[in-house]
Amino acid sequence: MSHSTLLLSRADVRAFLDMDSCIAAVEGAFRAHADGATLPAGVLGTHASDGGFHVKAAGLTRERAYYAAKINANFPGNPARHGLPTIQGVVALFDATNGMLLALIDSMEITTLRTAAATAVAAKHLAREDARVVAILGCGVQGRSQLRALSRVRRIERVYAWDGAPGAAASYAREMTTELGCEVVPTDDYRQMVGRCDVIVTCTASRHSLLAANDVSTGTFVAGVGADSENKQELGPELLARSTLVVDVLEQCARIGDLHHALDAGAMTRDDVHAELADVVAGRRPGRRTTGEVTVFDSTGTALEDVAAGAMVYERALAAGHARYVALGQ
Repeated sequence: MSHSTLLLSRADVRAFLDMDSCIAAVEGAFRAHADGATLPAGVLGTHASDGGFHVKAAGLTRERAYYAAKINANFPGNPARHGLPTIQGVVALFDATNGMLLALIDSMEITTLRTAAATAVAAKHLAREDARVVAILGCGVQGRSQLRALSRVRRIERVYAWDGAPGAAASYAREMTTELGCEVVPTDDYRQMVGRCDVIVTCTASRHSLLAANDVSTGTFVAGVGADSENKQELGPELLARSTLVVDVLEQCARIGDLHHALDAGAMTRDDVHAELADVVAGRRPGRRTTGEVTVFDSTGTALEDVAAGAMVYERALAAGHARYVALGQ
């Protein structure tokens, strides 16, 4: 089977990739990027009437060289309209030394885990050590994953949950209180709650800013996760301009992230960005410097995260003797 391609389903990803391992893999990918042990990341987006598609690609050149290209469909209305997931797609994992297609991996679980893992990595460096109170804006699959990841890096005691869909925050609160053992409280008015929080995560499909500078208290860490296309926005330009802003990839955030809107509004320039996350992870730039500063992570989702997570799933599947292959080239 040396020239065949391994097929890995969403259930396989769940079996072979846990949150702690994903956080470690994603942090390692950012460190590799700082060390120059990567192949350049790229992104391509296409809009459709009720959603869109994006292709993200990048490579890692550590012990073994991997390249991954992920194609995701993102249709926010799918659950209600069609009974389908919002995100569907595939990660194609290649050997970066000879071009062999090693695996085709369902992308839903990888996207869910690696996006939350990136927030956890950022929180390790940018949130206060004593951060205990969290707000989650967006109570879907990603909102659940974000809270799970944050619980790995900070001792969370209380969570405020908000979602624009009726009943979503209440069901989220019940589920996550039981799962994590912390107090999760649903709210209909997040602006009354976010000022009490040490960490705020936005993971919505919003097309307008949800948070302004005056909504956020001193010392807060904010992660904007939902803006992964130029039409989406969660964080107001003035919030970014007044914060210590760290981005996952500067070029990508300047094109499609919340940074894109701040640049267009003239609220800041690229030179005002404090650092890419890779520079912070590697120690080339400081993370949080004072207890009172507001830190913001603009997360557009780099394919470095996908290749790191995909390679881990692939290697663990091989070690476990996973044997579902297809010979695409025959």
